[in-house]
This record gives sequence, structure tokens and C-alpha cells, in this order.
Amino acid sequence: MNQAEFFTISDLAQEFDVTLRTIRFYEEQGLIEPQRDGRQRLFSRRDRARLKLILRGKRIGLSLAEIREIIDLYQLAHDEASQSQKLLDLLLARRRQLESQRQDIDAVLDEIGTLERHCRQVIASGEATA
Repeated sequence: MNQAEFFTISDLAQEFDVTLRTIRFYEEQGLIEPQRDGRQRLFSRRDRARLKLILRGKRIGLSLAEIREIIDLYQLAHDEASQSQKLLDLLLARRRQLESQRQDIDAVLDEIGTLERHCRQVIASGEATA
């Protein structure tokens, strides 16, 4: 086994700025499958790429089930088009969800602004009569 082609759990944790526990969790979930050299985990370039994909997916708000689906597609599909189509579908759905949340947040911020102005007017009129 060529050590230069493998990474330790510490290597990956440092590279991706995650905890060892995070990497172990993804291993427990079957998303990455390191080899063992005694008690040491050895992660391949494939595991490293999967970890990068997992972290990117989590950062944009995909669930582990959605990430697993993408990873499974990479494993099963022989063409990149089906993988890319599935990822695109997930990305578009996530975009719609975030845009909806943004609209909700904007509406709440507008309501807060209205209430702030009302409170300031009440305070100002109360100070004027005092």
C-alpha cells in the first residue's frame, strides 16, 4: 500500500477544518469508507473527494440523504450527465427553498421596521407631553 496515496483522519480534519468526530460520523453513515492499517484509518483520494462533496453539500444545506443519493449516483452511474442532472435538481430545489426563506425574512424585517417606527412615535409623543 503506497502511503503517498492515502490520508490519515488528522490530515483530512486539518485540510477541511472539521473535527475527527465529524469524519468518524460520516464513516459511520457509510459515506466514506477508509481502509484500516491496524487501528489507523487510511483514507483514499476517493474518500477525500467524497468528504469534500459531503462538506460542500452540507454547506449549501443538503441533507445527508440527498448527499448520499449524489454519492450513490457517482458510484452507480457510468455517465456524468445523470449525476449532474440529479445534482442540478437538488440545487434548484434548494435555491427555491432559500429564496422563499429570503422572502419570509424580508417580510418579517418590514414588519419589525413598522413596529419600531410605531414604538419610536409613541415614545416621542410621550416625552413631548411629559
